[in-house]
Amino acid sequence: MHINQHSSKARAILTCALVYALALAIALGVGYLLRGKHPILIAGGADIAATIIVFAFSVIFNNSSLYDPYWSVAPVPIALYWTFHAASNAAIIRQVAVLLLLTIWAARLTYHCLNRWRGLKHEDWRYAERRSNTGRFYWVTSFFGFHLFPTIIVFLGCLSLYPTLLVGTNPFGVLDIVAIILTISAILIETRADQELKTFLSKRKSAEEHITTGLWTYSRHPNYFGEVLFWWGLYLFALSADLAYWWVVIGPVCITMLFIFVSIPMMDRHLLKKKQAYAENMKRVSALIPWLPKK
Repeated sequence: MHINQHSSKARAILTCALVYALALAIALGVGYLLRGKHPILIAGGADIAATIIVFAFSVIFNNSSLYDPYWSVAPVPIALYWTFHAASNAAIIRQVAVLLLLTIWAARLTYHCLNRWRGLKHEDWRYAERRSNTGRFYWVTSFFGFHLFPTIIVFLGCLSLYPTLLVGTNPFGVLDIVAIILTISAILIETRADQELKTFLSKRKSAEEHITTGLWTYSRHPNYFGEVLFWWGLYLFALSADLAYWWVVIGPVCITMLFIFVSIPMMDRHLLKKKQAYAENMKRVSALIPWLPKK
């Protein structure tokens, strides 16, 4: 049984990889068709095209979880495109630092996502819940709510990479060092939070239990806090590269709002349904930013 499950998951991951490879190929094709346009427009058009391809296979396999890795996968080719663009004139040290940090973040988060995924027959509870609420209109809501909307939000977050990797000519400075510290801290926080949760789930004695140890003592969603912090770190790189691009703050702001007004309330409602004691935890522990719990 265990061997069959392992084989099934391996096939699912291979299938996912092939779908994403096709999505990348289509994105490159769209990028070529848009050549001569503004680099942001080219990246955005290619990003949406890739999303549509992944969505098509989500429908084919009847599983919206196929899109889940997209959040951490998409920023890498966007970053590489802007870095190696013919007009790129950004500081090389900053480019190297950001590409390295982005790759580490993307690799870790993608691995974490795929490690939790049990295969093509397993779909995240969020999608199952939405299916039951929307019926035959599920795939319409899935496209706009679970595919296109996150793609747009992440792309807005990636706008910080544009001045950082392509047009920002300011030399590497103190603000870059602060940004490096912030993004490394974000990755470490998210990694530790995910590992603590994984360990807890493997050792808990009852499904009624919820994690209240480690980072989870100070935040109900420390993994989300780490994720939000990462995007603010990228924004600091953008400010260091060129203050004229302060407006790309729209990216981390939108991502922060997504977690505060969508992801956290959705997760809290889900946990309240499963765990009676979670209501007390909500009263005591900060939702996002780590803070001393109330007594």
